[in-house]
Amino acid sequence: MKYLKLIRFQNLLLLAFMQLVFRYLFLKQSYVDLALTDFNYILLVIATVCIAAGGYVINNIMDQDTDEIAKPQNRVVGISISETVAYNWYIGLTIVGVGIGFYLSNVIYKPTFASMFILVATLLYMYATSFKQIPVLGNVVVALMLSTSIIIIGLFDILPAIDVENRFRMKEAFDILMHYAVFAFIINLIREIVKDMEDMDGDYQSGINSLPIAIGVQKTKIIVGVLTIISIGILVYYVNSNLFELDYVVYYTMILIVGPLIYCGVKLLNASAKKEFHHLSLVLKMILFFGILSVAVIVFNLKLTHA
Repeated sequence: MKYLKLIRFQNLLLLAFMQLVFRYLFLKQSYVDLALTDFNYILLVIATVCIAAGGYVINNIMDQDTDEIAKPQNRVVGISISETVAYNWYIGLTIVGVGIGFYLSNVIYKPTFASMFILVATLLYMYATSFKQIPVLGNVVVALMLSTSIIIIGLFDILPAIDVENRFRMKEAFDILMHYAVFAFIINLIREIVKDMEDMDGDYQSGINSLPIAIGVQKTKIIVGVLTIISIGILVYYVNSNLFELDYVVYYTMILIVGPLIYCGVKLLNASAKKEFHHLSLVLKMILFFGILSVAVIVFNLKLTHA
């Protein structure tokens, strides 16, 4: 159990679930040509999860002082796991993730793509050791990492399989993945800033200059509110422009994504306590979950429409 806390097992499950949904409930159901076998795709998921897990471990190592103040009940490193053991986990997970990345890059005859795994691992290390000290930059890096785990599906499973005959169909599938990557980035960016407001006391005492510490909670709320309004606007425009004829998709999006986003925006106005920001963070995680799952609803609705 202590090791599950160290690697944030629930978050890793969400990451793996997301990549499996895109492969088996979207790409496979869309009958596009894919470059990876099922076995190699599972390796891609494992590589992504290992590098993300390594990022969580190094972050836990660097956050010992902050967690002792803000989340003493969740602290693992220095309590039930020694710092040396945690570093060994970090090194092992990162090596496995990057190593699988090198293997898969050669499988698809794109050896330079291995640099993606090295870049992500490096950014996660830089985030834990320095970027989180810089307002907004740390939030952007974390949000970008989730988006990258979607983009990497297109790079490894779609791009190598494109030829003259399937170019249009493959581009369409790749574009949809990019749209979801943008969605994941925006929602995760909002969530990371909300988490900064939740962890403000611990960050302040540990000398971490997060956005709410740098500019104040009220101004941070305005930024989160603006981002929330922008994300709602983009979602409504996208659904109206591309998916309006798919009734189930429209209902699903309005009830499980747009509705909760409006709820977050309203609740944010009067939120001040740590538990209120924690609640908003959980709601945003659920929005992200249902947002990713919506790709399966789109495929299902399209099949019903064309049946």
